[in-house]
Amino acid sequence: MRHGISILVLSWFFLACADKTAEQKADLPRPKGYNRIILPKATYQQVEKGHPFTFEVSQYAQVMPDTVSWAEPHWLYIYYPQWHAFIQLTYKPLNKDKKKLANLINDAYILAAKHQGKARGIQEYVMTTRSGRKAGIIELDGEVATSFQFYTTDSVQHYLRGAVYVKTATQNDSLAPVIKFLKKDAMHLIQTLQWKP
Repeated sequence: MRHGISILVLSWFFLACADKTAEQKADLPRPKGYNRIILPKATYQQVEKGHPFTFEVSQYAQVMPDTVSWAEPHWLYIYYPQWHAFIQLTYKPLNKDKKKLANLINDAYILAAKHQGKARGIQEYVMTTRSGRKAGIIELDGEVATSFQFYTTDSVQHYLRGAVYVKTATQNDSLAPVIKFLKKDAMHLIQTLQWKP
Protein backbone atom coordinates (compact mmCIF):
# COMPACT_ATOMS: atom_id res chain seq x y z
CA MET A 1 0.00 0.00 0.00
CA ARG A 2 2.85 2.31 0.89
CA HIS A 3 4.35 1.85 -2.61
CA GLY A 4 0.97 2.53 -4.21
CA ILE A 5 0.70 5.89 -2.37
CA SER A 6 4.29 6.79 -3.29
CA ILE A 7 3.62 6.08 -6.94
CA LEU A 8 0.42 8.12 -6.79
CA VAL A 9 2.20 11.10 -5.15
CA LEU A 10 5.04 10.93 -7.68
CA SER A 11 2.59 10.75 -10.59
CA TRP A 12 0.70 13.75 -9.24
CA PHE A 13 3.99 15.66 -8.81
CA PHE A 14 5.08 14.97 -12.41
CA LEU A 15 1.67 15.94 -13.79
CA ALA A 16 1.73 19.21 -11.81
CA CYS A 17 5.22 20.03 -13.13
CA ALA A 18 4.23 19.25 -16.71
CA ASP A 19 1.14 21.44 -16.37
CA LYS A 20 3.22 24.34 -15.01
CA THR A 21 5.76 23.99 -17.87
CA ALA A 22 2.94 24.19 -20.45
CA GLU A 23 1.62 27.32 -18.68
CA GLN A 24 5.07 28.94 -18.72
CA LYS A 25 5.47 28.24 -22.44
CA ALA A 26 2.11 29.82 -23.14
CA ASP A 27 3.25 33.01 -21.34
CA LEU A 28 6.42 33.39 -23.43
CA PRO A 29 6.35 35.97 -26.22
CA ARG A 30 6.27 34.67 -29.76
CA PRO A 31 9.52 34.69 -31.74
CA LYS A 32 10.22 37.84 -33.72
CA GLY A 33 8.92 37.66 -37.29
CA TYR A 34 10.09 39.45 -40.39
CA ASN A 35 8.45 42.69 -41.44
CA ARG A 36 6.33 42.59 -44.54
CA ILE A 37 8.18 44.28 -47.38
CA ILE A 38 5.95 45.88 -49.97
CA LEU A 39 7.75 46.30 -53.28
CA PRO A 40 6.75 48.99 -55.76
CA LYS A 41 5.91 48.24 -59.36
CA ALA A 42 9.08 48.47 -61.43
CA THR A 43 9.02 51.52 -63.68
CA TYR A 44 12.12 52.95 -65.31
CA GLN A 45 13.50 56.21 -66.66
CA GLN A 46 16.55 57.03 -68.77
CA VAL A 47 19.81 58.21 -67.14
CA GLU A 48 22.00 60.37 -69.33
CA LYS A 49 23.71 63.14 -67.33
CA GLY A 50 26.92 63.70 -69.27
CA HIS A 51 28.27 60.17 -68.90
CA PRO A 52 29.85 58.02 -71.63
CA PHE A 53 26.94 55.60 -71.20
CA THR A 54 23.19 55.65 -70.79
CA PHE A 55 20.79 53.16 -69.21
CA GLU A 56 17.38 52.93 -67.60
CA VAL A 57 17.06 53.14 -63.82
CA SER A 58 14.12 52.64 -61.45
CA GLN A 59 12.12 55.78 -60.76
CA TYR A 60 12.32 54.86 -57.05
CA ALA A 61 16.10 55.26 -57.08
CA GLN A 62 18.30 58.34 -56.89
CA VAL A 63 21.38 58.54 -59.13
CA MET A 64 24.23 60.17 -57.20
CA PRO A 65 27.96 60.60 -57.84
CA ASP A 66 30.33 58.38 -55.87
CA THR A 67 31.89 60.59 -53.19
CA VAL A 68 34.85 58.51 -51.97
CA SER A 69 38.16 60.36 -52.25
CA TRP A 70 39.51 58.02 -54.95
CA ALA A 71 36.32 58.07 -57.07
CA GLU A 72 36.87 58.67 -60.76
CA PRO A 73 34.57 60.52 -63.15
CA HIS A 74 31.38 58.61 -63.98
CA TRP A 75 31.42 56.49 -60.80
CA LEU A 76 27.82 56.42 -59.54
CA TYR A 77 25.55 55.20 -56.78
CA ILE A 78 22.01 54.21 -57.68
CA TYR A 79 20.51 54.69 -54.23
CA TYR A 80 17.21 53.23 -52.98
CA PRO A 81 16.39 55.28 -49.84
CA GLN A 82 13.44 53.14 -48.72
CA TRP A 83 15.79 50.15 -48.14
CA HIS A 84 19.16 51.87 -47.56
CA ALA A 85 20.43 49.92 -50.54
CA PHE A 86 22.36 50.87 -53.64
CA ILE A 87 23.95 49.68 -56.84
CA GLN A 88 27.52 50.95 -57.05
CA LEU A 89 28.83 51.58 -60.57
CA THR A 90 32.49 52.10 -61.46
CA TYR A 91 33.37 53.10 -65.01
CA LYS A 92 36.81 52.89 -66.64
CA PRO A 93 37.77 54.11 -70.11
CA LEU A 94 39.85 51.49 -71.96
CA ASN A 95 41.35 53.43 -74.88
CA LYS A 96 41.88 50.13 -76.77
CA ASP A 97 44.16 48.81 -74.00
CA LYS A 98 43.58 45.02 -73.93
CA LYS A 99 45.88 44.52 -70.93
CA LYS A 100 43.89 47.07 -68.91
CA LEU A 101 40.66 45.25 -69.84
CA ALA A 102 42.08 41.88 -68.74
CA ASN A 103 43.19 43.40 -65.40
CA LEU A 104 39.76 44.99 -64.81
CA ILE A 105 37.93 41.70 -65.48
CA ASN A 106 40.36 39.89 -63.18
CA ASP A 107 39.75 42.54 -60.49
CA ALA A 108 35.98 41.94 -60.76
CA TYR A 109 36.49 38.27 -59.85
CA ILE A 110 39.00 39.11 -57.09
CA LEU A 111 36.51 41.53 -55.49
CA ALA A 112 33.77 38.88 -55.63
CA ALA A 113 36.10 36.25 -54.14
CA LYS A 114 36.65 38.46 -51.06
CA HIS A 115 33.12 37.43 -49.97
CA GLN A 116 33.91 33.72 -50.28
CA GLY A 117 34.36 33.29 -46.53
CA LYS A 118 30.72 34.19 -45.81
CA ALA A 119 29.15 33.02 -49.06
CA ARG A 120 27.41 29.65 -49.17
CA GLY A 121 27.94 29.57 -52.91
CA ILE A 122 29.14 31.64 -55.86
CA GLN A 123 27.72 31.34 -59.37
CA GLU A 124 29.55 32.94 -62.27
CA TYR A 125 28.20 33.11 -65.79
CA VAL A 126 28.26 35.24 -68.93
CA MET A 127 24.96 36.52 -70.30
CA THR A 128 24.17 38.01 -73.68
CA THR A 129 22.01 41.13 -73.65
CA ARG A 130 19.18 41.80 -76.10
CA SER A 131 21.59 43.95 -78.13
CA GLY A 132 24.16 41.12 -78.31
CA ARG A 133 26.55 42.58 -75.72
CA LYS A 134 28.19 40.24 -73.20
CA ALA A 135 28.09 40.79 -69.43
CA GLY A 136 29.80 38.82 -66.67
CA ILE A 137 27.47 38.04 -63.76
CA ILE A 138 28.55 36.91 -60.29
CA GLU A 139 25.84 35.87 -57.81
CA LEU A 140 26.68 35.11 -54.18
CA ASP A 141 24.44 33.23 -51.73
CA GLY A 142 24.57 33.72 -47.96
CA GLU A 143 25.18 36.55 -45.52
CA VAL A 144 27.34 38.65 -47.85
CA ALA A 145 27.47 42.42 -48.28
CA THR A 146 26.87 42.20 -52.00
CA SER A 147 24.89 39.32 -53.44
CA PHE A 148 24.99 40.41 -57.10
CA GLN A 149 27.93 41.79 -59.08
CA PHE A 150 28.44 42.33 -62.78
CA TYR A 151 30.70 43.83 -65.41
CA THR A 152 30.18 44.68 -69.04
CA THR A 153 32.41 46.12 -71.74
CA ASP A 154 32.64 46.82 -75.44
CA SER A 155 36.25 45.45 -75.24
CA VAL A 156 37.63 48.61 -76.87
CA GLN A 157 36.60 51.88 -75.17
CA HIS A 158 34.32 51.21 -72.20
CA TYR A 159 34.19 49.06 -69.04
CA LEU A 160 31.49 49.23 -66.35
CA ARG A 161 31.35 47.22 -63.12
CA GLY A 162 28.41 47.14 -60.72
CA ALA A 163 27.59 45.66 -57.33
CA VAL A 164 24.33 45.52 -55.36
CA TYR A 165 24.63 46.44 -51.66
CA VAL A 166 22.03 46.43 -48.87
CA LYS A 167 23.37 48.44 -45.91
CA THR A 168 21.61 46.81 -42.99
CA ALA A 169 22.38 44.30 -40.26
CA THR A 170 19.23 42.33 -41.11
CA GLN A 171 19.82 38.81 -42.38
CA ASN A 172 19.70 38.35 -46.14
CA ASP A 173 16.94 35.74 -45.99
CA SER A 174 14.55 38.34 -44.56
CA LEU A 175 15.69 40.82 -47.23
CA ALA A 176 15.22 38.33 -50.06
CA PRO A 177 12.38 40.30 -51.72
CA VAL A 178 14.46 43.51 -51.71
CA ILE A 179 17.57 41.73 -53.01
CA LYS A 180 15.50 40.12 -55.76
CA PHE A 181 14.06 43.55 -56.69
CA LEU A 182 17.57 45.09 -56.81
CA LYS A 183 18.92 42.22 -58.93
CA LYS A 184 16.05 42.74 -61.35
CA ASP A 185 16.89 46.45 -61.55
CA ALA A 186 20.58 45.65 -62.10
CA MET A 187 19.67 43.22 -64.89
CA HIS A 188 17.45 45.91 -66.45
CA LEU A 189 20.37 48.35 -66.26
CA ILE A 190 22.61 45.83 -68.07
CA GLN A 191 19.96 45.14 -70.72
CA THR A 192 19.36 48.84 -71.45
CA LEU A 193 23.00 50.00 -71.21
CA GLN A 194 24.30 51.78 -74.30
CA TRP A 195 27.78 53.21 -74.82
CA LYS A 196 28.14 56.69 -76.22
CA PRO A 197 30.69 57.19 -79.02
